[in-house]
Amino acid sequence: MGLFSKNYETAGVGISKNAPKKKGAALFFDIVGRKFWKLMQINLVYMLFYLPLVMVLPVMSLFKNSYAASITSMVVMLLIFMVLIGPATAGMTKVIRLFVINKHSFVMRDFFKGFRNNFKNAAIVGFIDCLIVISAIASLNVYPALAIQTQSKLMYIPMVLTFSLFLVIIIMNHYIFLMMTATSLSLKNILKNSFALAFVALKQNLLTFVISLLVVALMVVIEFYFLPVFLLLVPFFPAAILCLLNCFISYPIIQKYVINPYYTSIGEINPELVDDSPTDEERIFTDMGGKEKPIEKRAKGKGKRIS
Repeated sequence: MGLFSKNYETAGVGISKNAPKKKGAALFFDIVGRKFWKLMQINLVYMLFYLPLVMVLPVMSLFKNSYAASITSMVVMLLIFMVLIGPATAGMTKVIRLFVINKHSFVMRDFFKGFRNNFKNAAIVGFIDCLIVISAIASLNVYPALAIQTQSKLMYIPMVLTFSLFLVIIIMNHYIFLMMTATSLSLKNILKNSFALAFVALKQNLLTFVISLLVVALMVVIEFYFLPVFLLLVPFFPAAILCLLNCFISYPIIQKYVINPYYTSIGEINPELVDDSPTDEERIFTDMGGKEKPIEKRAKGKGKRIS
């Protein structure tokens, strides 16, 4: 069926079940196409957890006559955000990981299941992530100013160390929430494995980081020059796509180095790698994809009018 063509009444031969499986970028965009509306849905749900951060200034304005109350309200809203953003990320990661391994997912049910089941560990990781981001931003302002004030370039060393730590933790996050939602490992082992994978898979980590950075840069440009478009895109676009990109590139690495070796050690096969589709004996109907004859378009003619 050609939705955007004139010949939309003509059916093709279908898709064979034995057709070559897509890989790489073709598979990624195939997932985007098949799960497009669900990605928008999960992005919208995820962005709701940014409301405490967005509402900081409006809430502070309610207490503009009291400095103490204003600061307190700001701290409370930031703490709420810092505690909830981790579990929300775990929920989104759980859903999108299922997209990547081609398993069925109920978006809302699986999101909040991932949110609840990983709340404690995800809240700790999310809180630490926020502190690291704040430290990295502060280092851009503090250390250059100290370098100018003290006339010493040694002040740039703490800035470089802070940013190095920031980059390592960002790359560790490629794996932390995936392992959190896909395994029963303790938080200590998740962090240890994530730190190791941050250096083991440098090529994939660099690819994920660069593409994510380009997407973020694009959103910043859109915000600066086309604010209405930015406000329209943010609820539906960037977070889920970035999460899908991360899951698509990083999860096979977790399977290779963490999950598959575990199942090998106990003499089993990773269930995620097993095709759970019905066998030919179990199927009730025969799949004729790729074997059907195209339906010829019927010539239009003048029929009799029945009155």
